[in-house]
Amino acid sequence: MTNPVATRTTGRFPVVAWALWDCGATGVNAIVVTFVFSVYLTGVVGAGLPGSTTPAAWLGWALFAAGLAVAALAPVTGIWVDAVHRRRTVLAVLTGVVIALTTSMSFIRADHHYLWLGLVLLAFTAACSDLATVPYNAMLRELSTPDTSGRISGFGAAAGYFGSVLLLLVAYFGFMNGDGDTRGLFGVSALDGWPVRLVVLIAAAWFAVFALPLLFGTRTRTDAPAPESAVASPGLLGAYRKLGADLKDQWHRDRNVVYYLAASAIFRDGLTGIFTFGAVLGVSAYGVSGADVLLFGMCALVVAATGAVLGGLLDDRIGSKPIIVGSLAAMIGIALVMMALHGPAAFWVCGLLLCLFIGPVQSSARTTMLRMSVEGKEGAAFGLYTTTGRAATFLAPIMFTTFITVFGSDRAGMGGLVAVLVLGLLAISCVRVPRHSA
Repeated sequence: MTNPVATRTTGRFPVVAWALWDCGATGVNAIVVTFVFSVYLTGVVGAGLPGSTTPAAWLGWALFAAGLAVAALAPVTGIWVDAVHRRRTVLAVLTGVVIALTTSMSFIRADHHYLWLGLVLLAFTAACSDLATVPYNAMLRELSTPDTSGRISGFGAAAGYFGSVLLLLVAYFGFMNGDGDTRGLFGVSALDGWPVRLVVLIAAAWFAVFALPLLFGTRTRTDAPAPESAVASPGLLGAYRKLGADLKDQWHRDRNVVYYLAASAIFRDGLTGIFTFGAVLGVSAYGVSGADVLLFGMCALVVAATGAVLGGLLDDRIGSKPIIVGSLAAMIGIALVMMALHGPAAFWVCGLLLCLFIGPVQSSARTTMLRMSVEGKEGAAFGLYTTTGRAATFLAPIMFTTFITVFGSDRAGMGGLVAVLVLGLLAISCVRVPRHSA
């Protein structure tokens, strides 16, 4: 099946603009959810919080609520953006909301009374950012052919990684590095959380700049009749009814798509676990300092981006499933070796090797979803892709904690993550995936 002319955007600029959006979005996630604002909330804003529940626990509940919201709304969002002409509109709205929420974080002072507002802003930002990936991923069909979807997906993933690294470098050296009354090259006052409050403003502006080319500098050709899904925008209940009908039809058409959604949810959660708990293991089990962990994180993102580009190029030659299976197998082997080694050098070498294979898996997983989706149903497919990914987010944390509890060692937590990767590898091995389809 080939793509209709009406849904194809040609030329290099649309592809670059598409990748730049990922550059901005991933950078915001790195600042807000992973490295800066969440740490500021739990370590500074929440300091002195009364009660038995810690700020970190409240952060977990906030992100859990965000995950539930995404799981509930992602399929509906996918139904709405099945119509090609709605994708940029939905993406523009969600992008604007993320930018506004990130900007609002600059009002969060270093006072525990601001913790609740900060958690709400972070949860809404995380949810809207995840939902925005539904129309964004669906746009890959407009930009690629069956022979180029792998490399374009890899290019977008790499742009996201590099965007995170660049923004983290700006944040660290410009606003946060150093001790005393001022921080960074700009001499920002360390009082009342100003370094972090300015960094979130920079992150919001960063996203706005990199999103503009895609949202306003490109357009989709509409010289052919609109698909049936574009005739009317279904309401909330109507979208769920349509989703149920689509799922039933999909199950009868090709159950491998349903199997793939489950398999990808498992191994993607394993990848997330590697990133999430890697810094914890580096400090507690391998003797890496906190400052070096941040440096490792930047290097890890560069290595993952390189892997995504190389994996995307190879994907177009041999197909997505061999990339996923081979990369997962390599990660399992490296992680097992890492568990037997000690010291910072082992963490650096094995950790970066793991990140080298994370990029190809993430890129090829998205390409596989595209190739298995029905023409004109990309939005619904990626809505389910996001939902199933969220539905499995408990696996890595539970396995990580269980292995530490049973074996009494932080290092054993890596064994729990390996178990998730093994389960994902077994699951994807049983799925029939087309090499090229569109």
